[in-house]
Amino acid sequence: MPNLGVYIHIPFCGSKCSYCDFYSLPGQPEMLMNDYVKALARHMDEAGKYMGKGSKGGIAVDTVYFGGGTPTVIGAKRLCSILSELKRNFNLATSCEITLEANPGAVDARALKKLRRAGFNRISFGVQAIQQELLTTLGRKHTGEQAADIVREAADAGFANISVDVLYGIPGQTRAQLTETLRSVCTWRISHLSLYGLKLEEGTPLAEAEPVLPKDEEQAEMYLEAVELLSKEGLKQYEISNFSRQGYICRHNYKYWTLEPYVGFGAAAHSDFGGKRYGFLKDIRAYIDGVRDSESLMEEMQQVPMAERAGEYVMLGLRTANGVSSNEYTRLFRASFDSLEQKLARCAKWGLAETEGDRWRLTPKGFLVSNQIIGELLDTTVKTG
Repeated sequence: MPNLGVYIHIPFCGSKCSYCDFYSLPGQPEMLMNDYVKALARHMDEAGKYMGKGSKGGIAVDTVYFGGGTPTVIGAKRLCSILSELKRNFNLATSCEITLEANPGAVDARALKKLRRAGFNRISFGVQAIQQELLTTLGRKHTGEQAADIVREAADAGFANISVDVLYGIPGQTRAQLTETLRSVCTWRISHLSLYGLKLEEGTPLAEAEPVLPKDEEQAEMYLEAVELLSKEGLKQYEISNFSRQGYICRHNYKYWTLEPYVGFGAAAHSDFGGKRYGFLKDIRAYIDGVRDSESLMEEMQQVPMAERAGEYVMLGLRTANGVSSNEYTRLFRASFDSLEQKLARCAKWGLAETEGDRWRLTPKGFLVSNQIIGELLDTTVKTG
């Protein structure tokens, strides 16, 4: 069985950004944070009995990802405690990638040194932009200068693997501003960059304000110019939204795109393990009480049919620069790739896809319309599945 990835959800944050629809609660009391950390420890202890050190031949864990929320809001001491419990219950590989999400302004140099000593070896900062007017629109509490400073401090603390998130398509954002942000962060000591198009999620303050976003054509130009700029800066695209220097792809996220198993801990965390996909309660207190009283933590669970897996292979694989393999598809799902190949060949004529050997992948132009392309391909897998 492939090595396991572990995701730990920390649903606390200092303040809710105007565009965020992830499960997180701002301004929670210290007591609740303590109870949550204890619940995570109990949950990992139970899980370790059947998939970790407490089981016969426990599965090796080679990636761990602390996401949120803003994990650093609970403090370095609690984060180190959670990681310690994970190490106690699971077989973490020597080369395990251990990622921590953080926001500039929500962590300091002293905490970074403590986290690095505890074993965190990859950190991802939500920078989004460096222009103050754009940060204000997004509800971000840091400045561009703070972002630059904290990346430097993380590198000084011993983090060699540093990622930053950048947004494009922000209301009022120009192509020049995106270029300025990207050129600036590329001078920092980063090894990875995630570039996301802003989405107005229903129910968020930003969506309810009904802002005017840059036009689709403008956003397409932003994206293609960014891909070219980052390539020249040594950050190679390996997925629709992700770029890295040689040897620094996010191994944890790559598990999602290649259908490798992962398990989640915490309120609203999801897992894909043993052929089943499941998620935990999206309620901090209910999660704590469920762990304490050995009640069901499941909010949803489903056995994933083979035909659905085939669709996921296509959908997720085409998000990556590595693409999909016709031979691998046939071997894994015992189905013909011919109809999919015909559609991809038509995409290639328009410069949206390309092939090498038995592999097909989308081009940067193809990534821009990937939802439409993948939707048509998924219709094909349903008809032939």
